[in-house]
Amino acid sequence: MRFLLFLLLNFGALYIGALLMGGNPAENNWYNQLPKAPWTPPGWFFGAAWTTIMVCFTFYMSKLSKHVPEAQRKFLWLLFSAQWLLNVLWNPVFFNWHFITIGALIISTLLVVLIFMHAKFAKGNKILLFLVLPYLVWLAVALSLNLYPLVYDG
Repeated sequence: MRFLLFLLLNFGALYIGALLMGGNPAENNWYNQLPKAPWTPPGWFFGAAWTTIMVCFTFYMSKLSKHVPEAQRKFLWLLFSAQWLLNVLWNPVFFNWHFITIGALIISTLLVVLIFMHAKFAKGNKILLFLVLPYLVWLAVALSLNLYPLVYDG
């Protein structure tokens, strides 16, 4: 039951984020005119990456939520909700409102929330680290892609 709940919540975040994005990034003129980092993956990779990340994160949250003491579950849900909201919010901030700096702040905050959540509730658990690592790595890459137009001078 936990697994299905987190699966719905995680993929729901992707779905809502995509709706708020206002369409396919490949068709977004503003985005297409931005300078892209040389390490920007091809468009198809983003869907594959997010699918993998959310499946792993679903397993992560399912396992983590079972082992968190009852007294700390509200705090875990608060952190999960914060990451969910930040994940959804980045899409319109970046793609629709074109706030590159605020987008970078959102990704940075999301990364800090996930690191804090892991350190607080799963520190030392190698299986959980393995499950959250794709999300953390992708956020670091996403942050670099988000920041690139701000630092590109070419």
